[in-house]
Amino acid sequence: MTTMDLAKRYVALCKEGKFEQCLSELFAKDAVSVEAGAPPGMDRTAKGLEAIRAKGDWWAKNHDIHDIKVEGPYPNEDRFIVRFTMDITIKQQNQRVTMDEMALFTVKDGKIVREEFFYTGG
Repeated sequence: MTTMDLAKRYVALCKEGKFEQCLSELFAKDAVSVEAGAPPGMDRTAKGLEAIRAKGDWWAKNHDIHDIKVEGPYPNEDRFIVRFTMDITIKQQNQRVTMDEMALFTVKDGKIVREEFFYTGG
């Protein structure tokens, strides 16, 4: 699978809300995920699929997603960027916000090996 094919598949799955399928299908088992800021009680960097899943589970439990827009992909050789705009409520603060986030993905051997998130407040 080329980087562009993988990137298009990633965006299509995200638009359908199939985030777990993205991980299972498109990520390497030893992939690394890096946040702009560490989630409470966690490290900025999650190493391996299980750690990335745990971070995603934490996020899902602590936020209500009202709407999500996914734009891209924007490819460059073995990398691509996706933009996420999300209307969410942060449960602990009972605060509804719009989150604008860019994600940079690195691909090797047909799998995502690294994702990095960029957003304000990190």
